[in-house]
Order: sequence, then C-alpha cells, then structure tokens
Amino acid sequence: MSDENIDIIDSQDEPQESITRVTGMYKDWFLDYASYVILERAVPAIEDGFKPVQRRIMHSMKDLDDGRYNKVANIVGHTMQYHPHGDASIADAMVQIGQKDLLIDTQGNWGNILTGDRAAASRYIEARLSKFALDVVYNPKITEWQASYDGRRKEPVNLPVMFPLLLAQGGEGIAVGLSTKILPHNFIELIDASIKHLNGKRFTIYPDFPTAGIIDTSNYNDGLRGGKIRVRAKISPLNKNTLVITEIPYGTNTSSLIDSILKANDKGKIKIKKIEDNTAADVEILVHLPSGISPDKTIDALYAFTNCESSISPLGCVIEDNKPFFVGVSEMLRRSTDNTVVLLKSELEIKLGEYEEQWHFASLERIFIEKRIYRDIEEEETWEGVITAIDKGLQPHTKHLKRAITEEDIVRLTEIRIKRISKFDIDKAQQKIDALEDQIAEVKHHLANLIAYAIAYFQRLKKDYGEGRERKTEIKTFEDVDATKVVIRNTKLYVNRVEGFVGTSLRRDEYVCDCSDIDDIIVFTKTGKMMVTKVDSKTFIGKDIMHVAVFKKKDKRTIYNLMYRDGAKGPTYVKRFAVTSVTRDKEYDLTNGNKGSIVWYFSANPNGEAEVVSIHLRQAGSIKKLKWDLDFADILIKGRASKGNVVTKYAIKKIELKEKGVSTLKPRKIWFDDTVQRLNVDERGELVGEFRGEDRLLIITQSGIVKTILPELSTHFDDDMIVLEKWIPKKPISVIYYNGEKEIYYVKRFLIENEGREESFIPEHPGSQLEIVSTDWKPMAEIEFKKERGKDRKANETVNLEEFIAVKGISALGNQLTKEKINQVNLLEPLPYEAPEDTPAEEIEVVDEMVESVTSENEPENQSTKTTETDPDDDTESGLDDQGQITLF
Repeated sequence: MSDENIDIIDSQDEPQESITRVTGMYKDWFLDYASYVILERAVPAIEDGFKPVQRRIMHSMKDLDDGRYNKVANIVGHTMQYHPHGDASIADAMVQIGQKDLLIDTQGNWGNILTGDRAAASRYIEARLSKFALDVVYNPKITEWQASYDGRRKEPVNLPVMFPLLLAQGGEGIAVGLSTKILPHNFIELIDASIKHLNGKRFTIYPDFPTAGIIDTSNYNDGLRGGKIRVRAKISPLNKNTLVITEIPYGTNTSSLIDSILKANDKGKIKIKKIEDNTAADVEILVHLPSGISPDKTIDALYAFTNCESSISPLGCVIEDNKPFFVGVSEMLRRSTDNTVVLLKSELEIKLGEYEEQWHFASLERIFIEKRIYRDIEEEETWEGVITAIDKGLQPHTKHLKRAITEEDIVRLTEIRIKRISKFDIDKAQQKIDALEDQIAEVKHHLANLIAYAIAYFQRLKKDYGEGRERKTEIKTFEDVDATKVVIRNTKLYVNRVEGFVGTSLRRDEYVCDCSDIDDIIVFTKTGKMMVTKVDSKTFIGKDIMHVAVFKKKDKRTIYNLMYRDGAKGPTYVKRFAVTSVTRDKEYDLTNGNKGSIVWYFSANPNGEAEVVSIHLRQAGSIKKLKWDLDFADILIKGRASKGNVVTKYAIKKIELKEKGVSTLKPRKIWFDDTVQRLNVDERGELVGEFRGEDRLLIITQSGIVKTILPELSTHFDDDMIVLEKWIPKKPISVIYYNGEKEIYYVKRFLIENEGREESFIPEHPGSQLEIVSTDWKPMAEIEFKKERGKDRKANETVNLEEFIAVKGISALGNQLTKEKINQVNLLEPLPYEAPEDTPAEEIEVVDEMVESVTSENEPENQSTKTTETDPDDDTESGLDDQGQITLF
C-alpha cells in the first residue's frame, strides 16, 4: 500500500495513533464480494423463487429432458457449463430440490429428511423433470435470456414460473451482512390463497413442513423479521410406560432428536429407560419409561429440555431489481400471483399472434389455390415478375385479411408443392380456417377475462397436482411448559440449620427434599428473615434456619402462618401470608424490622391449612389470663410485608400446637381451554368445576374408553375425547352403542367402580361404535327409524334411558334398544332432577364461611388497611396431598 494511503496523527498530549484509509481496490472489493454473494449465491429471486444455481440446474434439466431419467452426475456436468462453481455445490443444491418432491422426479437413494441420511453419490442416482415442473416452470417464448458466465451460451435471467414456488419449497441462505429464511408452505393452501387474492379477498398462509409435527403460529408475523414460530414433535402415550414420537419438528431429524433426549437423560432433566428408533417411511421413536414415571410430565419435559420443541425465526428476504428486499409471505404470494397473471397474459398474446398468423396464411393459401393464381406465374421469367404477378392476383381477394400482404407471405406461397395444390380440398381448408377463428376468439375471450382465466389456471393446478399434498403440519396454540414443574428432581437438598447453610453437597447434614438444579428454594430463619435462592452445592442463608422448601413461583395456595416478637421486649404479632414473587437472593424481613425480633411460631401450609395453637404467658405482675387458644382461621391472609395483628404485649413462655387445621381456601376452580387442549386455573375456556383434594375428572372418548384422573394441569388429552367433567361417583353413565358382532343397538347404564383405571365399555369388535353417551341423571334419547320398502316410515320414538334399564356393571352387554332398523339416535334434553348432595355439612361450612384476603406486597404496615379477597385459583399445581410443615419455638 502506498504512503499516501496512510495518515499519521502525532500529538504530544495523546498517544500516537495510526488511521488507515481504505482506498482503491480495497474499497471496492468487499462491496463487490458482498453484492456477488447476495445476488448470485445465497438469496432467491422473487420473480421465480430460484437461487442462481437452482435456476441453472432447472435450465440444464430442460436441455437434457427427453422423458427419461438422467444420471445426476450427467446433469451436474451439464450445469457446469452455466454455473461458475464446482460440482459439489451443484450436486448438493440438486439433492435439496429433489428432497422437496415438487420439481424433480427422483430415482435411487436421495437421502432421508426424517433420519438425516445423506443421498448416494451423484453417479448412482437419477432424475428427470416432474410433470408439474414441465407445466409451470418453462416457456422459452416468454423467457428473457442472457449470456452465461463465459459468454458461450444463453441462460434465463428468470424462469417464467407461474406458481408461488418460493413459498411452496421455502428457502434459506446466509449472505454477507444479511440472511434469508423463508419457510415452506402448503401447496393446496397457496393455490387457494392465490385464488382469494385474484378475487380481491383477504387470505392468511402458514408454514407446512414435510416432517409434519405441530406448530404454534401465534407470533409468525407473516414471515417478517421479528416473527417466530414454535415447532413440536407429535408425542403420544402408547401405554403407561411407553411414549411414541410419530412426527418431528422441522429442522431436526430422528438422529439429532434422539441425541438430545439422551443428553437430557444424562443431565437428569428427564428419566427414561431406553429409546428405540423404528423409523422407515414414517417416523416411529419409542421412548420407554421406568415404572412410576408420569407419561404426561415426561411429554412436557421432552418439550422443555430436548429438540422435541424448537423455535424458528423466519426472515423474508428476496432479490428484486438486483437488490435485497425484505417482504412478508403474504406480499410474496400477491406478487407471485400478479406475476403469474402477467405471464399468462404474455403467453396468451403470443398464442393469439401465432393463431392469427396461421389464419392469415391459411386464408392466403386458399385464395392462391382456389382462384388459381399460381397460373399467373407461368409466363413470368424473373423472380421479381413472379412476386409481382402473385401480388397482383391476390389484391382483389384480400380485403377481409387483418393485415397487409408482405413479400415473405408471397414467398411462402411459392413454396407450396404441386402435389399439395392438386389434392387441395376447399372444405377442409375452410374448416381449418373456422377452427383457427374459434381458437382466436377463445384466446381473445381469455385476454378480456384475464382474472377468470388465471383463477381457472390455478384451479387446474390444484386438480392435477394437489392430490396427496394436503397439510401435514398441525396448527395449534401451545402453552409454555414450566420447566420447574416437569424436570426430574434427581438431586437431594440438605440443610445445616444451626450454621445456616443449605445445598446439595451437605450430605452429612439434614435431608430436606429432592430437587433439581433449576429449582429455587425458599428459606426462613428464626430471626424472621426470608430468602429465595437458586439451588447450589452450598449457600449461606443465616443461622438458625427453621424452614426450607422448593419455591413455587406465583403460588397463592401455600400459606405461611407466623407469630413473632417485635424487638427484644416488644409485643407479639400474628400474620398469615403467601409468597408469590420475590427478588432472588434478596433478604426479606418478615418482622417489623426492630433489632432483637424473634419468631415464636411458624408453619408452612401447602393448601392454606389453619391450625389452632395454645399460647402460654410468663407469670408477671397482675396478668390474669396466662393461657388461651388462637385459631389461625380467624386471621386474614395478607401480604408478607404486613405487620400483622397483635397477639399480646406480655412475654410468652411457649406456644403449643393444639389442633391441626383444615384448608381455609375455597375449592380450586379449573377450566379447560379447547384451543390448547389443557387444563388451567386462569379462567381460559370452559369451567370444568370446583375441585377439592380428592376430586377427580371424568374422561370419555369416542372409542369407548372411560377413566377418572386427578386434575393435574400437565395432563394431555386424546383428540377423540367427547366428555370432560368433574366426576360424581354416584352419577351413572348412560350409553347407546352399536354392537358390531351382533349388529344390534344396545343400551347400558353403569357406575365407575375402579377409579384411576382405564376401561372400555363397548365390545372390542371392529364394527362396534359408540352412538351417544350421557352423564345426566335422567337422560332422554330419540330413535329415528329407517324407511322400509312398501311401508311408511315409523314415527320417531323417545326413550327414557333411566326407566329403560337399571344400572349394571361396566362390562355388562346391556339391553337391546329395539328390533326395528335404526337410521340414527339423537340425545335430547334430560328430564329435570335434583342431584343428591354428598359434601359433608361441616366441610361446606368451613369453606363458605371462611374469609380470605390478601394485600399487595408493598402494603403499608397498617392494621386498618382494606383487604381484598384472595384468588386461590392460581396457575400452579399445588400439592393437594402434601403435609404442612409445622415448627415450634
């Protein structure tokens, strides 16, 4: 580099710096390189959806096309005449096109997108253009051509693709300074969207992947920058100890998916026994679980800790007018559809010109032969004389022609053979002219109604090529998986209460519980301090630890009961509070903050239990009442920052537990969100019911399976579920079903005797079918009979199922519904009935009379502060069966 390109800045006050100014070739080279990579390698063109190498492959395949398969190595070699790069890049690009199963008809081992297996070498595999590609990609008459890189051949600037090919195949590439990631979309949905656009209607398109799976498109953002989709594998329980993965997320394969599952198992995030990969034409991965591991929680854990769920960020970037252009998929489709209309118009105009030329010459030929003008040239001795004689002979008969006669037309007439003139048939010639006129009229009609013609074109594509291209990927809204709820707790937590340490490495100290390395723990000390911290090998909290547990964020059902002395000689206060959210590793003071404060009594209650304690005072002065009972049920639930209620201003000798408490929280309301097929406590969807500790859900499926389960928020539900409600054990289930073996309709009523067991209540014969099921006390059904020949149709019959048959066992066959032939059975509105009340009166009294309230975390320490009702319906899974921990001091 020359000295003039370097400036040195000298200063006595500042250290010496060297600034290099980039000029000359260096200034242009990077920009040239970046432009080349963007325009010529990585980013597809919006006009045809191809990158340059893909376009050259398709052009070469058309050059070689003779209807038979060609070796891929031969196609690659032919493409190198147009492409300035090596055979490896061409072969890889061709395999990617072939694996999308749209443009190339493949033969041989082209690899497997499901397993990640690579294609065989290009000398072993063969390819030819598909019928679809021949139909929509090529038309040399409307193709713009340019010189190839070495100037020896012509190649297309863009191929005249009359279909939104880029959106159907998808495309991604990394250039210099930008990248593109356009996801593939469904073939049929793209055609339907194009038709909607041509009709002036709105449309929405979403990705569809060849690997199927499930996607959440809530944040797709039309494929623009900043959008995101979540993709999940399809996982279902095969039995209580086995899960089966039948579809995988886009961008992964069975090998990488299994590796991620094994890594999660090694890290202790999930617990599995073994994995079997039975993938062939379809994905089948069997995940075997150890006994006692919940399949539902394992499914969520697979989504949380493995590649069974992934996030994809699309980025719509294409080349338009030799510049990168960021655009959404809807605009891509609109532009592609509009471009298709333009191409169809050009195609029709060319076809119209060809038909008119054919009509013009056919008319001239008829005049030339019918009027025997060819005889006028017999006396002519020069070529000019021949041309003049024919022109003069045609003039009286050419008024109906659409354009003037040129010398080229006359030359063509002179080339007609004598044999053809001698066999000329006027009628056939006129028929040909009439047929051409019909074709011209048809093309003009299409041009006048171009949009209708384009719609018909897309409809033909859908009819001819849409079979077998239905959507593979299911669109569904996901709920976020809370990793702390589904992680396997394979680490043990210990505490040294006296010294104030908690951690997983304190194996010689007191065992607390099982935990995982992503858990938070909550710790309370005797001085009234509280802290939430991450699980670690050893963490100092503070001396005299009285309670340690795994912390559940937003847990409103775990209620802490606390009595503390304010300062060294102050009064004693009582408070009840929940801890829903805190700052990690921050120490909170649950007392009034005065020095010398101490906790007299503490208990942690996972379901809001309120116990009764006996308070003993020290004998001092003229105190008359030295002992009395305090019921925590009388204390309102407030925020952890509240001061609490005064218990006594005198010195306390001791506090004893007198009576264990029952829950003071209302039954938990549970909703079912049909969109995500999950239970929740956030009032989303339809209310299922109010549940206490032992209440269960009743589930009935269309396949005739019934079971009861505990209402866990992590439960997965089958697609054929038809009944989901709170289970009332004494409420019978009424069923009408068709017995496939006996070919008779039966009625049965039964109670579930084995809670928690999955049972079938219709015969296993393949012809058996569930018609109706009801959980009403007095269900009514209507029978519609078939019309028999020669007879009037029998009037519909109403059946009271309660009177029709008594309640029997679930395995009973039931009673025959009727001997007549049935068309269908309909469920009617049930008869009115008052359900018996099973809930004990004393339990109802506790629930209904209890007042719950909670203050905000920053509530002023004022006992007169107005309280609001606590919402116990939190979004966490509270341990309804857990035992509260009680500590006395």
